[in-house]
Amino acid sequence: MLARVWSASIVGIDAVKVGVEVDVSGGLPGIVVLGLPDAAVQESKERVKATLKNAGFAFPMRKIVINLTPADLRKEGPCFDLPISVGILAASEQVNAELLGDYLFLGEVSLDGNLRAVAGVLPIAATAEKMGIAGLVVPADNAQEAAVVEGLKVYGFNNISDVANFLNNPGSYKPVQFDSTPETSPAKPSDSFSSDDLKDVKGQAHARRALEIAAVGGHNLIFVGPPGSGKTMLARRLPTILPPLVFAEALEVTRIHSVAGLLKNRGSLVRDRPFRSPHHSASGPSLVGGGSFPRPGEISLAHRGILFLDELTEFKRDVLEFLRQPLEDGYVTISRTKQSVMFPAQFTLVASTNPCPCGYYGDTVQQCTCSPRQREQYWAKLSGPLMDRIDLQVAVNRLKPEEITQQPTGESSAIVRQRVQQARSRTASRFKDELNLRCNAHMQSGHLQKWCKLDDVSRNLLEGAIKKLGLSARASDRILKVARTIADLAGDDDLKANHVAEAIQYRTIDRMQ
Repeated sequence: MLARVWSASIVGIDAVKVGVEVDVSGGLPGIVVLGLPDAAVQESKERVKATLKNAGFAFPMRKIVINLTPADLRKEGPCFDLPISVGILAASEQVNAELLGDYLFLGEVSLDGNLRAVAGVLPIAATAEKMGIAGLVVPADNAQEAAVVEGLKVYGFNNISDVANFLNNPGSYKPVQFDSTPETSPAKPSDSFSSDDLKDVKGQAHARRALEIAAVGGHNLIFVGPPGSGKTMLARRLPTILPPLVFAEALEVTRIHSVAGLLKNRGSLVRDRPFRSPHHSASGPSLVGGGSFPRPGEISLAHRGILFLDELTEFKRDVLEFLRQPLEDGYVTISRTKQSVMFPAQFTLVASTNPCPCGYYGDTVQQCTCSPRQREQYWAKLSGPLMDRIDLQVAVNRLKPEEITQQPTGESSAIVRQRVQQARSRTASRFKDELNLRCNAHMQSGHLQKWCKLDDVSRNLLEGAIKKLGLSARASDRILKVARTIADLAGDDDLKANHVAEAIQYRTIDRMQ
C-alpha cells in the first residue's frame, strides 16, 4: 500500500515542501530511501524501525520504499524521522491516513518512541501557513516555536504513540496556543549581561557618549586604547541601552536562530537583541556562514543586534575582509555548486583593539616598546575599506588614579536607554514611509540628500575635514549619518555645525603607524 506524508526541508532560512512517499509491498524485507538523502536521513530507517517496535506497533516485514520528493533537492537532518514513521504506519494501515494531506510532520525519533526537537521549525511553519497547510505536527519541545505563526494549527507531541492517537482521533486534541510570556532569550550567550550597567563605568565620558550614539543610529564602533582602559567592559554594556526588538524584528531573528538550531528546548521567540562575540581564531565560514549545505554564521546570528570582535587586530586579515560586503549591504550570499542562499546580516559591529603589539603606544604612563615597523604591520590587518565602514572610532585612554579610586557617578543604563528610545522614535517617524529602514546607519545616498542637508558653515566644516584627514566619499557619508543621529539625540530636525563637528571627531583616529 502507498501512503504520502508531507514534510519540509530548509534552504537558507526558507523552507521547501517535501513529500514523503512510503510504499509497503511484497518482496524481501528491507528499507530503501530515495531522493538525495544525507547520512542522517539514511540512518533514519534504523531509528524508525526500532522506534515503532519499542512503541508497540507492528513493523511490516516487507519491502519498504521511501521516496523523498522533489528528487533533485538534497534532504538532510533527522527531521524526516517522524514523517517516515507516520508513512510506514499509514501504509501498513495502523493509523488513519485521512489527515495526512492536511498536515506537515517534523521531528526526530528516539529508539524508545519519544520525539526530539529539530532545527528550523519556525521558517517551516511560516512556509506552511503561506501554502495553506492546515497544521503542523511537531515534537512538544518545538510546539511553542511553531505556534508563533498565526493562522496555523500546531500540535506538539511527546512520542510516536500520541501522534498515532491524534491521527486516529483528531477531535480529542487541541492545538497549542502561543505563550507570549517573556522568556530568557536563547540568542543571548550563557554569560548574560543582566548584571552589567553603564553606571558601573568610571570616567570615559567620551566613550559612553559614543555608545549612546551607536545605540541610536546603529553605527559601527571601534574602541582603541591600552590594556585595562575598559574597552571590553564598555562594549559589553551596549546591549543594556538598546531598545527591545519589535515583533517583526524578533520574528526575523528567531527564524535565523531556528535554522541554526539554537531554539531547540530553549523557547519560542527571541526577544533580546543578539550579542555575538566570536573568538579571534574564528574562520571565515564560521563568521559569515557556509558549509556544504550553507548555514548562518556569526554575522547572521547577530542580525538586528551586535557583533563584538574583541582584539580586532588578532583576527586574520582575510577573515576581516569577509565583513566588508555584509557591512555595506546588510546581507551575505553563500554560493555553492548546487545552490546559492542569502542570509540577513544587518548588525552593528563593535570592536576593540590595542594601539600596538605591546599595547602602550600613546600611553601617558607606560612607554611603548614597539618599533614603527611593528606598529605598521600591526595595523596593516585593518584595511582602509574596512575602517571606512566603522563610523565611530574612539580612543579610550587610561583612567587617572583619582578616577580609579572614586565611586562611579555616571548615568545608569535605564536612563540612557530612555534617551535612546526617544531618539529612535524620532528616527522612526522620519522613516515611516521607508520600507525596512530603521536606523540612520542604513540610509542610502538618496536619504542623505533628503534628511542631511547642510548649511554653508557645516558644509565648509565637512569639506575641510575631508581635505585634512583624506576622507573617502564613503567616510564623509558616514559622518553625515552620525551627525543625523547626534541631531536626533538633541531633538533637532536640521543638521547644525556642532552636530557635524562632533561626528568628524569620531573619524580622527590615526592609523598609528
